[in-house]
Amino acid sequence: MTVRLGVLGARRGLSFAHSAKEGKSADLTLVSICDFSGKKLDAAAKNYNVKFHSDFKEMLASDIDAVVLANYFHEHAPYAIQAMEAGKHVLSETIPAGTMAEAVMLCEAVEKTGMTYMFAENYPFTKIGLAMRNEYKKDKIGKVIYAEGEYIHPIEATMLNTLSPGINHWRNWMPSTYYCTHALAPLMFITDCKPVRVNALSIANDNVAKGTTRRSDPMAVMLVTMNDGSVFRITGWVTAGGHGSRFRIIGEYGTLESPMPHEGGFFGNGRLTISQNELRKRELDTYSFSYSPEWPEDAKDAEKSGHGGGDYFMTKLFVEAINSQKAPAYFDVYDGAAMSAVAILGWRSALEKGKPYDIPDFRDENARNAYRNDFATPFRGTHNHPLLQPSVNGERVPSEEDIKVSEKIWSEL
Repeated sequence: MTVRLGVLGARRGLSFAHSAKEGKSADLTLVSICDFSGKKLDAAAKNYNVKFHSDFKEMLASDIDAVVLANYFHEHAPYAIQAMEAGKHVLSETIPAGTMAEAVMLCEAVEKTGMTYMFAENYPFTKIGLAMRNEYKKDKIGKVIYAEGEYIHPIEATMLNTLSPGINHWRNWMPSTYYCTHALAPLMFITDCKPVRVNALSIANDNVAKGTTRRSDPMAVMLVTMNDGSVFRITGWVTAGGHGSRFRIIGEYGTLESPMPHEGGFFGNGRLTISQNELRKRELDTYSFSYSPEWPEDAKDAEKSGHGGGDYFMTKLFVEAINSQKAPAYFDVYDGAAMSAVAILGWRSALEKGKPYDIPDFRDENARNAYRNDFATPFRGTHNHPLLQPSVNGERVPSEEDIKVSEKIWSEL
């Protein structure tokens, strides 16, 4: 079956649109693009000969089979539920739910409608991520004991203002634990472990947000206990330090490590390092060695897609799930809801100086009921939900100069 695709979000969503247009995603055809900005639609129209919509309901009423949600970070769940109720499959980016109540609603919408839902977390599907999973499954290092995932991506003030137009834009209020899936999901993919508890500390620093209206902290350190007893240390979207993304799996008998960023670009130099100890017979002649993995034979087109190959695998796995009528292996709605809970409850932990919070099993109705009416959110806007503070210090208060600089940039967009 060829899946007819509609994309919501004519910025990030265009990566998926491009893959579909170029035929890089198996059995996928781009049909329409939706965005609430006329400027973005006009720009997209120069490169895509498809239908364009400024109304999401209008796109859902068209001849599409599935939608990619690449809209605002914290607003995916309502659109996903609306799409599934309209009989459309859903591929959703960022954390799937902005509140705990939305995570419950999302799971129940999937169960009620029977539509395919997939959380489109792309960072596991790099050459390094795939190789780390392969080596782990070969039992090269034994069972995971501890793991680390880092996502460090500061954005210069002018660019951040360009990406965050308006005082209430989500980027200006997002707490330091919320954008955690680029660090957590690869570790889950490599080990097949699931989160069951989180505690976190957030670090406030006003200097790195100068020249912007950002209210939140630049970094959080999160400890996530997994269902096998291992502990993962992760960061959210860190907006200080040097750029980079890296992962480390410490097992009973050895370690798997992706390269350090200083060894060559955001994902490092592409070399995976395996180290083994003397607690069992080593396969290695030395304690460690490294090599540069290649793409699997059936994934040569991944090199041409975004996010280190991740975007290619997202659409590939999504189409396979639709055609098989089975939940995607990575990542289904329950995994997505659990990662949302790590972000949301991790922030509550940080506000309470590291108090542990259990991650609910979203397959269990009793566990859901505890959060069914929990709409607390740090994001400002037109809603009436209870508000969480965006920083452990309450909130960073932008100076008059910060606001003046930001408003000038916004006026020119």
